[in-house]
Amino acid sequence: VQLQASGGGLVQTGGSLRLSCAASGRSLSTYAMGWFRQAPGKEREFVAAISRTGGRTDYADSVKGRFTIFRDNAKNTLYLQMNSLKPEDTAVYCCAADFHFASEYVSSRRTEYDYWGQGTQVTVSS
Repeated sequence: VQLQASGGGLVQTGGSLRLSCAASGRSLSTYAMGWFRQAPGKEREFVAAISRTGGRTDYADSVKGRFTIFRDNAKNTLYLQMNSLKPEDTAVYCCAADFHFASEYVSSRRTEYDYWGQGTQVTVSS
């Protein structure tokens, strides 16, 4: 599966952005999905994950209550709605796919993910 993230940009503190991750080559419903981010000088970190059906989600503590991960398997697209953005959310955001048989499996571990898309830059100004 090929993944392409989009939707990043420059936004002020408190603003919102919606990221999209379009999949091609295979049905998105085959994969649990995740969003990760990497800020300059820092390691890539988990942001959010969603099961194959969308029935289960998981979030990093730093984004709980502000970000929402969801998916539209019919459109083969994953989303990340980001509200109340903070300067510390500034990073390159990447989507990733985890091939897993369990329909409600989610993972926050980078090593679980099999496929990665190119990132999209999110910059939050103070």
